[in-house]
Formats: sequence, C-alpha cells, structure tokens
Amino acid sequence: MPIALYALAAAAFAIGMAEFVVVGILPAIATDMGVNIPTAGQLVSLYALGVAVAAPLLTALTGRMDRRVLSVGLMVMFVAANLIAWLADSYTMLLVGRVLAGAVQGVFYSMATVLAANLVSKEKSGQAIAIVFTGLTVALVSGVPFGTFLTELFNWRAAFLFISALGLASAIAQWIFLPKKIERPEPAGLVKQLSVIAVPRMMLVFVITCLGYGGAFIAYTYLSEILQKVTGFSQASVSAVLVIYGVAVTLGNIYCAKLADKKGPIKALVAMFVTLSVVLALVSTAAPNPYLMVPLIMVWGAMAFGSIPVLQLYVVQQAETHAPQSVDASSSMNISAFNAGIALGAWAGGLVVAHFGLLATGAASALVVALSVVLVLISGYWDKRHHASQAAIARETA
Repeated sequence: MPIALYALAAAAFAIGMAEFVVVGILPAIATDMGVNIPTAGQLVSLYALGVAVAAPLLTALTGRMDRRVLSVGLMVMFVAANLIAWLADSYTMLLVGRVLAGAVQGVFYSMATVLAANLVSKEKSGQAIAIVFTGLTVALVSGVPFGTFLTELFNWRAAFLFISALGLASAIAQWIFLPKKIERPEPAGLVKQLSVIAVPRMMLVFVITCLGYGGAFIAYTYLSEILQKVTGFSQASVSAVLVIYGVAVTLGNIYCAKLADKKGPIKALVAMFVTLSVVLALVSTAAPNPYLMVPLIMVWGAMAFGSIPVLQLYVVQQAETHAPQSVDASSSMNISAFNAGIALGAWAGGLVVAHFGLLATGAASALVVALSVVLVLISGYWDKRHHASQAAIARETA
C-alpha cells in the first residue's frame, strides 16, 4: 500500500482526537474558563455543527481544487484552529477554534475517502479506505485517553498543543508522499448534493442517523463528568475507562458490520439501537457503582459507534435504489447527519443537565434512541413494500 495512505491515516487520527478529546477533559475546561458544564458542552455541539454544515457545502466548493494542495491546506487550517484553542484566553476564542476545526473535518473526511480509493487499484480501494479510517478508530482507543492523561499531567491546553503537532506532522507527510497529480472523479455540484434531501426515503435515513447515533451524545458528552462526579473516578482513572471504551468501539465496529452483512442493515440497526436504548436507560442506576458502570460503558460504545458502518451501508443501499445519481452525495449528507446528531445531542444534553441534572441524560438519550428504532422499523416496512412492488412489476413484464 502507498505510504501516502498512512499520512492520511495520521491526519484522520489527529482529527478524530480533536473531535472527541473534549469529552474527556470537559470538567477541566469548564473550571479553567469559568463556565458551567452545559456551556462547556457547546464545545462538542458547535464542533459537530461545523462538520455538519461544512461537509456538503465546502466539499462542493473545493471539488475542483488539486487534491494534494487541498489535503495539505486543510491540515494547515486544522493546525491553526487547534493553536487558537491552545492559546484561547476566553471561552469565545476557544469556541472559534473548535468551529474552524470542525469545518476542516467536514471536508477532509469526504475528500480523503475518494483520495484513498484513487491512490490504489480498484480491487484494493476498500482496503485503502479502511487504512485511512483506522486513524479515527485508533484516536478513540488511544488518542482521546491520552488527551485526558495530558490534561491530568499538565493542563487541558496541552491536549490541543499535542493535536496541533500531530496535524503539522501529517501535513508535512502528505506534502512529501502524496502524488503531485491525483486522478479524481468529476465533482458533484452543490445543488446536486443538497437535492438528496428532497427524496423522502433518503431523508428518513438521514433522520434515523441523526437520532439513533446523535441521541447517545445527550449522555456521552457528559460521560467524563458523570464518571468523576457520580462514579467517583479520578481524572487519571477516566483515561483508563476511555481506553476500555475505545477497545469496545473497535470490537463493536467489527461485530456490527458483520451482523449487517449477515442479517441486513435493518435487523442489525434494530438490534443495536434497542440494546443501546436499554443500556442508556440503565445509566442512572449503574453510575454510582464502578463495577456496573464500566461494563455498561463498553456495551454503550460498541453499539453507538458500531452503528456508523451499518448506517453508511444502509444509506448507500437506499441511494442506489432511490437516488442512483447521488450515491456519493448521499454518503456525504449522511456524514452531515451524524454530526448534526452530535450537535443536537450535545445541545439537548446541556438543557437536560441544567434542568434535571447529570444522571437524567441517560434517560433522555434512551428515549431519543428508542424513537429511532420506530423509524428504522418504518423504513424496513417501506423497503419490503418497494421490493414487493418491484417484484410484481417484473412478473407483469416477464
């Protein structure tokens, strides 16, 4: 495999760490900045909002740029955004850095998927994409806990300085190892990308993604605060718990993807979201007991993040049937739906914490994820009706 893929994977690692590191260091940021926990939670929601808005808009606007220049340029912007967060002397300045970093992520993930596939032969494109996004998985397993460890050792700013250094190293590696001329497909226009929202069956999948994945972030955003204030873990112990969480995420991605291949996306999503809803409903009961909370967190991580490849598979399948001219655009819009869910979940979590307390976030998450189960069942029913209709038409024309 070309070494350029590993340069892209390093960038994905830095970006993945930047997205989720705040969850582990939220209490430290809130204390240092003199804001309450719900306000600090906006660092998660506004980052995700930056991703959600930027993914379709900036991907379309930068579609004709040289891929090497764009990839390196994005990482330079990413470094600048995290240096702003490192140097922030006010909460507003910290928010600005977070939103800019989120905007970079929205474009980078869309671009890196296509770029990775074009660096290798067609039969190896799946492996190439997997290598790049291994960086995101590794970030969850080790990067986020390491950011929490740096905060314990120095302060929360050290985590953003480390992320900036990673981003700079990946930018240099990409400039050195990415080919100067990279073939790319004709980019989709902005109107074409946004038009998939007008397809009802596609819109339903985007809503399922937003609620099913994003619903868990009502509680996940405040996981570190729950573990410290309720379960009684120290900040250093939270790092260890997040490592365990990351391992569970990795295993969940493997298991859930296999389940979808074997049973189909609908049955897999129902099983995952029902399990996730039950687990989240148990958070308030399990939180005071570390021996119950840690296993619960493992199942939580496996089901929540394990839904990502299944939802992406399902949106591609639906696009091939209902929006065949916009398969890539549908995938990009689903990335926006993931991050819209994170933004809305973190925002809703702040309201829940402010009015009902930390432990109420589990029940609120469970309720939203349960709603997504209903929508998955409706989507599955419509799929069956569509297949029956197509079969009837085939018999009539035979």
